[in-house]
Amino acid sequence: MSTPGRGLHGRVLDTLGPAITAGDYPPGSVLRTDELAQHFEVSRSVMREAVRVLESMHLVESRRRVGVTVRPKVEWNVYDPQVIRWRLAGADRPHQLRSLTVLRSAIEPVAAGLSARNATPEQCAELTECALGMVANSRGHRLEAYLVHDMAFHRVILAASGNEMFARLADVVAEVLAGRTHHEVMFEDPDPAAVTLHVQVAEAVREGDATRAEQLTREITVGALHELDILAP
Repeated sequence: MSTPGRGLHGRVLDTLGPAITAGDYPPGSVLRTDELAQHFEVSRSVMREAVRVLESMHLVESRRRVGVTVRPKVEWNVYDPQVIRWRLAGADRPHQLRSLTVLRSAIEPVAAGLSARNATPEQCAELTECALGMVANSRGHRLEAYLVHDMAFHRVILAASGNEMFARLADVVAEVLAGRTHHEVMFEDPDPAAVTLHVQVAEAVREGDATRAEQLTREITVGALHELDILAP
């Protein structure tokens, strides 16, 4: 998947970013911008712009008279959606999927409980619409269409919680959902039990039942972890 709206430096990032996150350039490696510009057949200004993006993700740091140095993994901005996408595209995919799904299991049930207390009527209606969209696309190998509604559902849950920290994790959750689909870490059709649970969560939120909304969402995330045990051990 190419980096949208970034022109030539986006093309550089689409190659260099995954290479760094995959470990092709281990921490401490020094990258010379002049050499990279020649390799990618782009100007030095384009290369510098690509490096600035990588710096913003904490993947590299630039030092005068040293060059561009790859930073240790512990310093990466692992919440950056693009970093997540690159890591999911590499050999680290099973570990990355599990790490993100465990994060979801810690955050989303609590967010669902808060949503049952704080969701507006408009958010309740949107959540129900998303759940029904998931049902409508849960058969016939329509995973891409299903994904659209699935991502929207979880965005609403996080936003409706009323907690701005949870809401900011919407892109992270969207990336793990998209990664499961695009890298075929999903059954050909979604688990019917999981689809039903999403409908029930929407109902619980609409009815203001925080305990039930939290419990049902926890079942969703536990089920997602079980799927990984089977599809990405």
